[in-house]
Order: sequence, then C-alpha cells, then structure tokens
Amino acid sequence: MLAAEHLTVDYGGRAAVDDISFDVLQGDLLGIVGPNGAGKTTMFRAILGLQPHRGAVRLFGHGPRSLRHLVPLVGYVPQKISFDHGFPATVSDVVSLGVSTRRTAKGARLVREAGLEWGRTYGGLGGARERTAAALSTVGLGALAGRRIGELSGGELQRVIIAKSLVNDPLLLILDEPVTGVDAESQAAFYDVMNRINESGTTIIWSSHDLTAIERHAEKVACMDGSLFFHGGKEQFFKDEEALGKYRESAMQMHMHGHDG
Repeated sequence: MLAAEHLTVDYGGRAAVDDISFDVLQGDLLGIVGPNGAGKTTMFRAILGLQPHRGAVRLFGHGPRSLRHLVPLVGYVPQKISFDHGFPATVSDVVSLGVSTRRTAKGARLVREAGLEWGRTYGGLGGARERTAAALSTVGLGALAGRRIGELSGGELQRVIIAKSLVNDPLLLILDEPVTGVDAESQAAFYDVMNRINESGTTIIWSSHDLTAIERHAEKVACMDGSLFFHGGKEQFFKDEEALGKYRESAMQMHMHGHDG
C-alpha cells in the first residue's frame, strides 16, 4: 500500500525527518505517535510529494515516477484548515468540490495493475450530488448539508474535510492531528467516524501526540521524534518500556524547547 524508504527531509541544516523507513499494508489503521515538533506533518507532506526529500516513496505498488497520478487516490486532512468564514458556500458545496473522476483515472488504472482491491463505495453511486450525500452521511453530517460552512464548529469542519476526501473513494486516508483544538464530544464523534471508515476497507494513517487515543483506536503504531524508533503492533508498543520511555523523554524535550508541528 505504502512504503517509505530512507525518507529524509532537511530544514536549515538539520534533518526534520531522519532516514525513516516503514510500510503500511492494505486495511491498516496506523497511529503515528510523537510529540509536537517530531516531524509528523513534514513526513506526511513528503509522502504526498508536497515536500522536497531524499529517499523514496512507493505508493500502491508503484515508485516515485507514478506518484503524481496516485496521490489523487489519497485523502489528506491537514492539521490546520484555513478558510474564509464569510464565504457563502454550504457544507454540500465544499464536499462536492472533492469529486473528480478525471484526476483519478490514471491512478485507478495503475492500482488495478498492482492488483490492489479497491472498493468503490461512492464512485458507483452516480453523480456528484449522490456521492456528496453519501459521504456526509458516513461522517454523520447529512443533516447539515445545507448549512453555511462558516457556521460549523471545529469538529464539524474537520468531518466535512474528511467527507470531501471520501467522495473519490481513497485507498489511503492520511489524517494529521485531526482532533487538535476540538472538544471531547467532537473527538469521540471523529474517532467513531474514523473507525467506521477503516472497517469499510479504507487504509488509514493518523498522527497524534495522545497515547490514550493511540491505545484506544490504533491497530499498529509508529513512534517518531524525527527518526522512527518503533513500528509494530499496538500491544507490542505498550509493553515496550524502552519505546514508551523514549517517547516520554522526547515529548519532554520538545515541550521544553517549544517546538511546533
């Protein structure tokens, strides 16, 4: 599904992402845990071709030359979502902007060549209106389809962006610190949505600095502080005192130095 090989990103003479290698299998629910400043966002941007890097990324069985055709089959929800609160668009308008069969056509052919299973939950429903309605239903916002986007809470907006990603039936969904700044009720609603999407067959990678959330919702765990120092099953991670200790130590150091991201 995804393989990162010796992925390295340099910022100002230092490696923000340092020689990371890992793979993600189809159907995985992988939690990337690390303190703020550990390089999680930078790593995601490198995987998506948005950040210059060294090393290689293989996506859906294909190498870097095919990346631009395959990235449209990845749903990406960034940590920070900025928009004009006065923009006169409804929830349905925003989600429908994600519908694009033209952008995904070449990638779909490459996926079939790789022999990957691709469940077309939304693509088989017809036009943009039907796909949009189904995606909003999945994230629990069907009743808000006609509401202005500027009237939503932070948690609702996050789920709208997830719905916008779903309308093209992504094989992989990347969620960067998706519950940052939202209340406990919105967090619970988000994790319910995330688990249901994964159970329907979509591979998910999501980042967090919350060990409790990782323990409750991840199936596999990768732990990083610039470099990757653990990648494996959740149960294995929470029994690994060395890995847990290193995470807590790196979190303390990042907090003391005031790093972001």
